[in-house]
Amino acid sequence: MEKAIQLKVRKDLDAKMQHTILKLKGSLISKGYTEIIHILDQDEEYHLNTFETAAEKRNEARQYIAAFIDRENLADTIEVR
Repeated sequence: MEKAIQLKVRKDLDAKMQHTILKLKGSLISKGYTEIIHILDQDEEYHLNTFETAAEKRNEARQYIAAFIDRENLADTIEVR
């Protein structure tokens, strides 16, 4: 069974931060955690990026995202839900 992971991403990003967020999303796809990431507006400040991953990969994907956020200092930019 597939499980969704949701990322809450700030809209007001500079070019470097936008590139870093794209790098995260690309790596989620290339590592096989998902095939597509859906992007919706939450409000004036945030986008919601949602993707489904296999149940057995869910914890691994969440750990990867958490490590990426920590390594790239994105705690104020992106939140895992």
